[in-house]
Amino acid sequence: MVDADQTFVIVGGGLAGAKAAEALRAEGFSGRVILICDERDHPYERPPLSKGYLLGKEERDTVFVHEPAWYAQNDIELHLGQTVDAIDRAAKTVHYGDDGTHVRYDKLLLATGAEPRRLDIPGTDLAGVHHLRRLAHAERLKGVLTHLGRDNGHIVIAGAGWIGLEVAAAAREYGAEVTVVEPSATPLHHVLGPELGQIFTELHRAHGVRFHFGAVLTEIVGQDGMVLAARTDDGEEHPCHDVLAAIGA
Repeated sequence: MVDADQTFVIVGGGLAGAKAAEALRAEGFSGRVILICDERDHPYERPPLSKGYLLGKEERDTVFVHEPAWYAQNDIELHLGQTVDAIDRAAKTVHYGDDGTHVRYDKLLLATGAEPRRLDIPGTDLAGVHHLRRLAHAERLKGVLTHLGRDNGHIVIAGAGWIGLEVAAAAREYGAEVTVVEPSATPLHHVLGPELGQIFTELHRAHGVRFHFGAVLTEIVGQDGMVLAARTDDGEEHPCHDVLAAIGA
């Protein structure tokens, strides 16, 4: 039975938020546990979004931290599709939802994660410009890569970090043409260094990925809302149908 005298509020529906709720119950916390998430999906893990799920090798249900029924079984109060817009630390209240709902807490955990950096260049409002952070992004990108592979289409990826490389690999598996634009001399340059970065370069090139090092995107050119090309600061232009921004978080 839940002890309503103690309330633990968790803001954020990713792996951290879901596992925190699990740990509270596992450690014997008997008070209210309220989890608020701005996404409508149940809490899920993000790594599969650029790996097995994006490739179509894992089913959608495999990304979720717990089965939907687990939350009710463990007396976790879920508020999905709700955005927290204010925290009153003096009154110990959290305000969320369009109707201004507020709840008092004894303990509050902020587990909101990160948001992808956005390209601050002309053309980012075009329909073919993508990010990969949420399940909805991965679902959309799966469809995009499927069409690109079928039609011999071309995607330009800004950034040769983990997300950029994983999407590049997935795109090639779908059969799409891929160009990765990266300001450093190798992929993952600041993370792994030039030697290991060069190994990643050779690996991806062997699978048909093209790299444009030492450059950044300056403009995405389009017509009628669709992407036509991506331009770089060294004067190059890459004709393409889609652009993925993978420049960090």
